[in-house]
Amino acid sequence: MHLKLLAIIALFSASASPGQSGRPDPPPQPQLPGLPGAVLPPVQPWSGASERLIVAANDPWITPAERADFATTPRYAETRAWLERLAAASPLIRIETFGRTAQGRDMLMVRASKGGNKPVVLIQAGIHAGEIDGKDAGLMLLRDIALRGKDRLLDSVDLVFVPIYNIDGHEAMSRWNFPALRGPSEKGYVANARGINLNRDYAKADAPETRAMIGLLRRLDPILYVDCHVSDGFDMQYDITFTYAGWGRYAYHRATADWLTARFGPTVTAALKRAGHVPTLYPSPIDTREPAKGIRQAPEGPRYSTGYGDFIGVPTVLVENHMLKPYRQRVLGTYVLLEAALTLAAADRDRIVAAKAADRAIRPATMLTRWRPAATPIGWIERFKGIGFETYRSPASGRIEQRWTGKPITFRMPIIGQDPVETVTLPTAWWVPSEQTEVLDRLRLHGIRFDAITTPRTLTLDRVRLRDAVVQRAQDGRLPLKASFEHVPLTETLPAGTIRVPSDQPLGLLAAALLEPEAPDSLLAWGFFPEMLSSPPSAEDFVRAPLAEALLAEDRTVRDAFTAKLASDTAFAKDPDARLDWLLERLPDRKSAYLIYPIRRER
Repeated sequence: MHLKLLAIIALFSASASPGQSGRPDPPPQPQLPGLPGAVLPPVQPWSGASERLIVAANDPWITPAERADFATTPRYAETRAWLERLAAASPLIRIETFGRTAQGRDMLMVRASKGGNKPVVLIQAGIHAGEIDGKDAGLMLLRDIALRGKDRLLDSVDLVFVPIYNIDGHEAMSRWNFPALRGPSEKGYVANARGINLNRDYAKADAPETRAMIGLLRRLDPILYVDCHVSDGFDMQYDITFTYAGWGRYAYHRATADWLTARFGPTVTAALKRAGHVPTLYPSPIDTREPAKGIRQAPEGPRYSTGYGDFIGVPTVLVENHMLKPYRQRVLGTYVLLEAALTLAAADRDRIVAAKAADRAIRPATMLTRWRPAATPIGWIERFKGIGFETYRSPASGRIEQRWTGKPITFRMPIIGQDPVETVTLPTAWWVPSEQTEVLDRLRLHGIRFDAITTPRTLTLDRVRLRDAVVQRAQDGRLPLKASFEHVPLTETLPAGTIRVPSDQPLGLLAAALLEPEAPDSLLAWGFFPEMLSSPPSAEDFVRAPLAEALLAEDRTVRDAFTAKLASDTAFAKDPDARLDWLLERLPDRKSAYLIYPIRRER
């Protein structure tokens, strides 16, 4: 029923005459549409050859989603039971657990294999548990591999399929989760049980699910890693979209990125078109309210699956099905994409292995840490397949809102790239104090090589001091930190047990992303060192002032710097405490952790 009509009914009921008791009837409960889908834009008509993938209603191996005509998706227990029945029926299928969720559920992986030591294609679904197309597509594909003649896909590669990554979020199903997605009727939650977005957690690795997945990636070292999602954004004609780290353009590891752009993209696009779908490279909008402003292409850090894949040298694909396409259409398109990906990976497996080896042999000298949108487009899509919209003033929001009309349109879409703002030169190594156990845990987890020194060493190192440090709003279980940085060379004796992390290693770039303070996904940026923000113990001013005066009298370098700062910083010059703090920080042999990044850089 239309929302306006429901509102009218509610108002009419509220003004009706009293009941037989003589007392006014209780006010009616608010009338809402049965499902959020009732307010979604018109559905685009669609049919395609991929519809032949759906089995008959009486087929003994029909998947739960097919049985429900894709109106619903199975919960964890039903998914597991169906997979266990398939594994019992086929020697090609084996189920393993590879971790446990925060709430204690087994994380499942399904290996489809003919045996032998073959390269692996790793496919995961439900890292955002409401975006679950990949799960139901994967069940259909596994059935057809195990029982319906598609076992040829396993001649040269193994398939490892994770049907539900974020299981705890998956089980928190509600019709109000992901309300912009056109099906299934109930969907899981975006984050895990702790509220951590798992596709922001690869670098910091706080969640048990993330730690399990990183362990699986290290164990399998796949030749292709596919992460299945559903988009947000704006309405358009495309139904199945996909992309790679930095949209391929800004990837650090060029050999695998070039394979993705030259081989994966064209091959999968052709397969989807043959099956009746409308694919494209994922269009990430600059402004969903004004799609014609353009789509964004930008570098990615290792917090994301695609960025992490780039940093470890594994070709990684992000699938982003369009939210407003019916669930049935999205699942079928995902099936086609996954089958094409398996076929291509098998055909190109030696080429991919060589590309991975080439990438892991490089030793980048620099790393981009900040960028900004380019002033002019870096390219254009001449006939972008969009959907028209109109605007209206919403009585709820009080502003102008969009209403998508369902009418197909085409327009010239600009592609907005990025210009570099800040690039850091990577050091020879990083030195981590042995007491930084949380940092060392992450290095071990990621497989980054390091060694501890057994005797003290005196070195000239780069020490980093934070300036203007500000704790940001909470995000994914952390309080991120924003700051500027001052690099100062100093000679320092490091005690035995200090950890040296060389940059000359296959994961040197990932080490840089975690340990370089300027890196946007560094452990520092994620707030791993809160002790730095605690003010140091102080003394009475009648002691501090004479100490600062003596330093000014004895140290010309400090005196000149102090004079310059007084002249350039009026607020500082008027703040007695700030003046004393600044001077006492520069006392010789003064030990303080305040605003000092504990990790040193070996130039």
